[in-house]
Amino acid sequence: MWSTKDITDQSGKTVIITGANSGIGFETAKALYEKGAHVILACRDITKAQSAIAEIEKQPKSGKLEAAQLDLSSLSSVSRFAEGIKEKAIPLHLLINNAGIMNPPLSYTAEGYESQYGVNFLGHFALTAHLYPLLAQHEKSRIVTVTSLAYTYGGIDFDNLKSEKSYDPFREYCQSKLADLLFSLELQRRISTQGDRVLSVAAHPGVTKSDLSRHMSAEELNGFAAQLGPSMEVDQGALSILYASVSPDVVGGGFYGPDADGGLRGYPAPASIEDVATDETLARKLWKSAQTASELYLPVLLQI
Repeated sequence: MWSTKDITDQSGKTVIITGANSGIGFETAKALYEKGAHVILACRDITKAQSAIAEIEKQPKSGKLEAAQLDLSSLSSVSRFAEGIKEKAIPLHLLINNAGIMNPPLSYTAEGYESQYGVNFLGHFALTAHLYPLLAQHEKSRIVTVTSLAYTYGGIDFDNLKSEKSYDPFREYCQSKLADLLFSLELQRRISTQGDRVLSVAAHPGVTKSDLSRHMSAEELNGFAAQLGPSMEVDQGALSILYASVSPDVVGGGFYGPDADGGLRGYPAPASIEDVATDETLARKLWKSAQTASELYLPVLLQI
């Protein structure tokens, strides 16, 4: 059973974690800090990021913590954040695309995309594009994209990415999580073709207690609990993301999640990938669509 005790010394490594002020992102930041990493908490609300740092620093001091403002619902904010990282001229070894929203009322990004697609996927696509050149400078650096088993219920409706036709909150959540997994796998294919030494991997936390479900009603939550069973504590759910981030057994293009109850609970292990996420034609179409959506905000597109 893999746990945080298996994380080796992370001194000298710089990590960016989106949405690290709470939930899985917070637990991931805490564990990597305790192992010596320089962790940048990239969060929409800088005050919450600073509060998270104060909480983490109650632990014995080991690594370094830094708060930075990043709003994934605005591609101009993504660009400003990335430029700030580049100006620091610090090495970057690990990017964890963790932040996400689930089942909100209909809302839109600054560029007019449905918010779950925009925040969960498109913002992370652009962030990865900006930061990839920094990651590519270091052998075995990693890009970990957090998805969900909800991807299995998803499809990509290219004619409804801005909710032009209709809006269903759970359908759009599943779409965004499928997009995350398609992106992670396609990114690794392009990395391998180019011969870079970066690993692109995906991970999911199983069924985990967090505030991700804050937009769901009590009736909806009870329905999910009846269908899926008990939720893991957030530190347990974070293990799959941590495993994908640091384990020497991880391979590029891999997908990792809990090992029991069909991936709903347990300890980190390789996870199976459904055919919908291995559709390379769909992945290339998604990639092209994301590039088009992001091109005004990217000085150099992710051309790999």
